[in-house]
Amino acid sequence: MLSNEARSLDDPVFPIDTPEHAGELSEKIWGASLAQARNSQVYANGLLWYYRDFIDAFVISLSYFLDVESRRILEYPPAQTIMDYTKLLLLNQQLALRALKSSISTVGQYYIPRYHEITDSWLNTAFSRDGRDIAELFTERERLMEKVVYEYPEAIRNIRSEYGFHFDQAGYRKAGETDRFLLYQVLPSHGDVSVRQDAKPMIIIPPFVLGTNILAFLPGENKSFVHAFANKGIPTYIRIAKNIWTIPAFQVMTGEDDARDTRYFAEIVKKSHGKPITLCGYCQGGFTSLCGLLSGELDDLADTLITCVSPMDGTRSPGLSSFLQSLPPRFNDLAYGTKTLPNGNKVGDGKLMGWVYKLRAINDEFPLISFYRDMVMLSTNGRPREKFNKTALAINYWLSYERTDLPLEITTMSFRSYNIPITSDGTLPVRLFDRKLNLRRMQEKGYRWLICYGERDDLVEKETALAPQDFIDVEVTGFPKGHLAIATSWSNPKSEFSLDKRFGENNVRGPVLFQLEIDQS
Repeated sequence: MLSNEARSLDDPVFPIDTPEHAGELSEKIWGASLAQARNSQVYANGLLWYYRDFIDAFVISLSYFLDVESRRILEYPPAQTIMDYTKLLLLNQQLALRALKSSISTVGQYYIPRYHEITDSWLNTAFSRDGRDIAELFTERERLMEKVVYEYPEAIRNIRSEYGFHFDQAGYRKAGETDRFLLYQVLPSHGDVSVRQDAKPMIIIPPFVLGTNILAFLPGENKSFVHAFANKGIPTYIRIAKNIWTIPAFQVMTGEDDARDTRYFAEIVKKSHGKPITLCGYCQGGFTSLCGLLSGELDDLADTLITCVSPMDGTRSPGLSSFLQSLPPRFNDLAYGTKTLPNGNKVGDGKLMGWVYKLRAINDEFPLISFYRDMVMLSTNGRPREKFNKTALAINYWLSYERTDLPLEITTMSFRSYNIPITSDGTLPVRLFDRKLNLRRMQEKGYRWLICYGERDDLVEKETALAPQDFIDVEVTGFPKGHLAIATSWSNPKSEFSLDKRFGENNVRGPVLFQLEIDQS
């Protein structure tokens, strides 16, 4: 008897002609059909899940739009309204077309390389060849789909116990409080490290939109921005915003309030350690920290600034700024992203701001694209992986659950920075205490400044972060990857671009090393 591999379709004893094989084949096809039917149902549930946040944000945006336009439409001549609405329609059509093209491309990239798997499985089934038959293949596909749609979201929710700050646990000490913020000292997580009480202290200012927890990404995995400093014995403090949905004082906070609260905390920290503080701001926190220093409120309290992936002149952004500028001027207005709370206070809608970023980067962030990207990430050669990657879980937890609203006045500061450039003499498009904020004051006061940026950051691009270089001398450190990598990948002290190392062609230093060496000098 010839082996299956040696048989040909012309072989008179080919097994498909036998009743036994015909029954076996029917059984496998029936099993495959059932698996595919179940798979289709899970697939549909998955699409609904991935589209949910996108559609929710769209509905929110539409409600804001209709509310604002119902009050404003009579302020514009009919011809202007028709022109603006036409331009907005064309922009939406362009976005929809980009989303469609990218989705088709993504689906094709996923299925075309897998076409041979289906072909081989059918041949294995029909000709009793070794290897996966069609029923096994469709069962594996079903298993992968269930993993993506059901198990993965549950694992994302469960990572909360390991992700971010847990101030109710050991490792943190409350050091101060205002109406709007709490100040915590972050203690070393390594048992053999103690806080050097006489070392130069620092206060870390988190972003508003991105949330605070991203700066304590996965402490148990040695991936935590704040612990990268604390585990070197540096007196490390972090400013934590109170719940904006329950604290009216935070809802109506101004840039001046932000500076005053930072000053109050700086007084506490300097008194405790006897040295001027370093302010370290991540993303938007870096911009507000700079504004506080330039206002003069922190004179004699702070002498050093570290900013990480912070937008300094948003008009230089090839992405978000150009997207905002593509809108008819009428619609480039914060009113279309402003939420009114039950108490009447207005805040910036954090969920909507995250959605605007997805629109800007719709080629990569459209829900269908994310869906297939996760299917690739959670499989190996088409087979579901057994374990989830904790880093991916934590990032997705941040994406899904860490969006928060923010004070309208703070939102306005950022909005102005993305629409009005720094002037030729170095003046920011923001005023605090009715004072001009000029970059040259950093040099005049002798402040030391390290700017860290991501080489592939598509949220705060390199051009946006490095704008101060045109006006004053600053130290610059570029990190590989994107917006979160400094807080996630490179916060691991064993990583190639660890925050406490020198690296790269120019032998640049990470922010932890910068802080240590500034203290020694």
